[in-house]
Amino acid sequence: MKRIVLLRHGQSIWNRENRFTGWTDVDLTDEGLAEATRAGELLRNEGFAFGKAYTSYLTRAIRTLDRVLLAMDEAWIPVEKTWRLNEKHYGVLQGLDKSQTAATYGEEQVRIWRRSYDTAPDPLPEEDPRNARFDPRYAEVPDAELPRTESLKETIARILPYWQCVIFPPLRQYGSLLVVAHGNSLRGVIKHLKELSDTEIVALNLPTAVPYVFEFDDGLRLQRDYCLGDPDEIRRRAEAVARQGRVR
Repeated sequence: MKRIVLLRHGQSIWNRENRFTGWTDVDLTDEGLAEATRAGELLRNEGFAFGKAYTSYLTRAIRTLDRVLLAMDEAWIPVEKTWRLNEKHYGVLQGLDKSQTAATYGEEQVRIWRRSYDTAPDPLPEEDPRNARFDPRYAEVPDAELPRTESLKETIARILPYWQCVIFPPLRQYGSLLVVAHGNSLRGVIKHLKELSDTEIVALNLPTAVPYVFEFDDGLRLQRDYCLGDPDEIRRRAEAVARQGRVR
């Protein structure tokens, strides 16, 4: 049996403030750090051991991975970072309060921006200081590949080649891999693995720091998937994610 664990980062500062984050680089809260440690302890207690880990270029994911591996006593395993695992780019929405945005544009419009498959927010202007072309961590990424905004469809288009060519094939060698990334980038991976329709993916909400396990046979065919932890608690937290775009 081969296993890949997908893990959304722990609570970030802008998660707590209910802001659209996207490619904005914000850190974890103290609770987010604690969530990451608990996730690592849960994985260790369930007998997981990883051969390699992958994460994005964003601090909240990197810090989560560090905490998880430390709790598992696996801080020594190889880690690969890539911008292709970054969160979906939210364009001009980045930094805005989700509830206030819902009050302005309506909850349905915010739901479409957050969860739909092929609708992207308006892009960042070229000279906007939030534009990734001004960030040194993306200096080696061709400008044409750096998003100014993204739909989930476009997010999947940048992630999937990396998933198929870099992450998935070494599963045969390592047996167990850990991917720590973001709510929407991981929704894209899950859509691919479970062959979800464009409509089905709208209803998927991932809580922070809940390990999502995918098991494969020796032919790398998916056999089953499940989350680690208390099912009722996971459901409550997923519902809380879904409510973030509602008017308060």
